[in-house]
Formats: sequence, C-alpha cells, structure tokens
Amino acid sequence: MDILKKLFEQRFHSPVARVQPLQGQLGGSGRKIIRLANGEFSAIGVLYEVREENTAFLDFSRHFRGHGLPVPEIYAEDLRQGAYLEEDLGDTTLFDFLSRNRVGQNLAPEVIEAYCKAVAVLPRFQIEAGRDLNYKVCYPRAVFDRQSITWDLNYFKYYFLRLAGIPFNEQLLEDDFGRLTEFLLSADLDYFLYRDFQSRNIMLRGGHPFFVDYQGGRKGALQYDIASLLYDAKADLPPELRQQLLDRYVDRLGDFIEIKREVFMRHYYAYVYVRIMQALGAYGFRGFYERKTHFLQSVPYALKNLGWLLKHVELPISLPTLMNAFTSMVPSEELQNLTPKEDHLIVRLYSFSFRRGIPKDDSGHGGGFVFDARSISNPGREERFKTLTGKDAPVIDYLNQQESAHQFLASVISLVDASVNTYQRRGFTSLTVSFGCTGGQHRSVYFAEQLARHLNGRNGVEVVVRHLELENMNK
Repeated sequence: MDILKKLFEQRFHSPVARVQPLQGQLGGSGRKIIRLANGEFSAIGVLYEVREENTAFLDFSRHFRGHGLPVPEIYAEDLRQGAYLEEDLGDTTLFDFLSRNRVGQNLAPEVIEAYCKAVAVLPRFQIEAGRDLNYKVCYPRAVFDRQSITWDLNYFKYYFLRLAGIPFNEQLLEDDFGRLTEFLLSADLDYFLYRDFQSRNIMLRGGHPFFVDYQGGRKGALQYDIASLLYDAKADLPPELRQQLLDRYVDRLGDFIEIKREVFMRHYYAYVYVRIMQALGAYGFRGFYERKTHFLQSVPYALKNLGWLLKHVELPISLPTLMNAFTSMVPSEELQNLTPKEDHLIVRLYSFSFRRGIPKDDSGHGGGFVFDARSISNPGREERFKTLTGKDAPVIDYLNQQESAHQFLASVISLVDASVNTYQRRGFTSLTVSFGCTGGQHRSVYFAEQLARHLNGRNGVEVVVRHLELENMNK
C-alpha cells in the first residue's frame, strides 16, 4: 500500500486521503485493486506479483491509447514492487448496467445501445491496434496456439467434468479435443485476441465504454472475443440480441478488412464452444476446487447457453464424445440447482444522501426498503473523518463502537432476511434496500456494506451494491 500512496503523491503532488479496496475474495485474479483518492484526484492502484503480466498490461495500455482506444491512462508504475497506478474509470461495468436495467429477458434500450458501442470498438483492438502491437510482451503465450487450446480444454476436463462427476471416455474425449484443436487452428490467427472481452471488463462512463483486463491478450482468431462477450454466462443475453450484435460486429469488420460472412461463421461456433469450456473450467477451479462457491452461480447460465447451441448449431466437424458430455451436463439437476432459476434473487443495495432524494428503483418492480440512518451518531461531524467514507477502517471502528448502530443493523437484517426468504419462496427476482443519511458518505455506506456482507454467499442471492454519493464524488 505504501508504494501505491507514493506513486499517487508523485503523480498528483498531493497526499492520499481515502483508500478503498475494490476487489476482494469475490475476484477471480490474484490482483489487489484499490482506489486512492483525495478531494481533487482519484486513481486506481494495482498490486500484483507477476511481472510479465504487469508488463503486458502496461505496454498494451500505452499502445492502445496511442491508437485512440478508450483504455485507462497509466499514471505511474514500479514494476520492481509489482505496482502501478491507472486512471479511475468509475464503478459501473457493462454487467452492472445490464443487471440494473433488465426485467427478465427484457433489456432497456440503453443496455442494447451500450453493447452496440462495445461491439463497434472491438475490431479496432483486433485489427487496427493489432497490426503493430508488440506481441513479444504477451503472457503466457504470444499466440492462441495449440498449447493455449490444450490448456483450456484440459482446464475444462479436469476442473469441471471430473469435479462435477460427468462421465466420459478419456481417450475418445482426447480424440475429439484433437479434432477440435485442428479445426480452431485452421482459422486466420493473425489478429489481436483480447482474451477476456466480457461485460465485467467493460466500464461505462458518460454512456461510453472503456476497456480493461486485456493483459492476457495474444494473437488469435477474430471469432474468440465476440464469442466471449455474447456468451458471457451470467449476462444471459437473449438469442435474438446475440444475433443482432453478431451481425453488427461482422458488418463493422468490413470497415477494416475484406470479410466473407460464410468464412467467418464456419469457425465461429467452435470458438463459442471453446470459450464456454474455458469459462466452465474457471468456474470449476474456483468453485469446486478452491471452494469459492459464488463462482458456481454462473454454471446454470453456461449450461443454458450449451443447451441452445446443442439445439440450434451443427459444427462442421464431428465431436461425438464431447457432445455427449454436454448433453449429459445440460439437464443435470445437481448442476442446474447450483443457482436455481426460480430462486435467483437480485438484492440491490444503495447508499444515498437525503439531500438528493430517495433513489429510484430502476429494476422495474418499484418499492423496496428505505432505511433512515440519521438517528446514528454522524462521523462526518468530526474533522478526522471528513475525507473518509463508510468503507474506511477508522469510520467502521467508530460506528462498531456504537450500540445504537448494532441495534439498527440487527433490526434491518431481521426485516430484510424475512423478505428475502419470502421473495425466494414466491419466485420473485428483485429486492431493493436503500440506506440514507445526511451526506451519503459515512453511515449509509457503512450499513449498505454490512448488509452486503451478511447476504453475500447466500444461495440463490446476487448482491449488487451502489454508493450513489460516492459515485458523484468520484465524477
């Protein structure tokens, strides 16, 4: 942390006043991601020990910005200590925006527009910026080659199929893997492959997409990245929208290269399959092996995508053993019940300032709880807490010492738990809980975070937290 504070002060010539961890146990990587801010400046600090991956991200970032692509500016770095500082792009990912603006399979027009914008930028990464990229810094491979594909397929076999108890003949499955690999490698691999082009790695600021987490990029086929976005499991895009976005993407490719749709489509669904298998391998490794069960909540959505593919797509190669494995996975009650669809409840937690009014419930359901935290002693009245928030340890300690805060939280938890139980039993999909205080910076943030901690990990519940006043402060 000290090195990040030092980089911040060197860049902005002023000290750090607030430190906010952004990625903890829910993250899939080993990086520590931290927001550092004061009254005037804000930046994102990253701590990570893999020098090669840090080098790739920093080199790619500068290259992409040189091509005018919307990626974070790199403010400062110290690769020796595994630290760098980058532009703060806010808190709203495309996935967050999608989650807040959908009712079932009905997506708000603003969501579709955001996806269209993201799809339109992708060819610029793959083709325009990919032409003169320094592929020597790619990590761990410079090309999505035979070795890369083998890693992904084995990841799926050993960490998903085996751990989920799906029966298969190993030799026959390996034969299918060999045929699939040869087919994937017969596509044109002379483009930049972003690798993790998905809704959680696209930030929205001012209605425009910005892109992060491309440090695993390498040379590869065009089909992989658009498959990653459109078949992103928990995003659960409707098939009609996937087709609309795919058509838009292929049309956009035509602005950069001569493209024949039938040639592109010949390999497209094979890359969809391999991307889904890579994702399932990751869910299995994190969920079954590391026991981080929240990763398994994505499995039923991935199975839904596989079910659609089995019904609507026929590959130009025969993969009988692999398809049999998929066929046995899709209806599996055990796998489907990792997050039962009928019980999947999104609980949206807001903190806000009463000066700006009560938040609008944008889930489309209306209602929800609004709790007034102004009866609790206000940390904001003390000078030492002025620049801190309800996420910072000194404020948390201050409020934890107040018996009234514990009584307030206990009452809230009792009410919310009762509603969550009823909502799940009745198949409801959305519940909104808002905490307000005077400034929206200390008490309301604290209680929203405490309730999120209580609800996280509960089976069938997805928690989405927004701190409205903190978002306004960071703009």
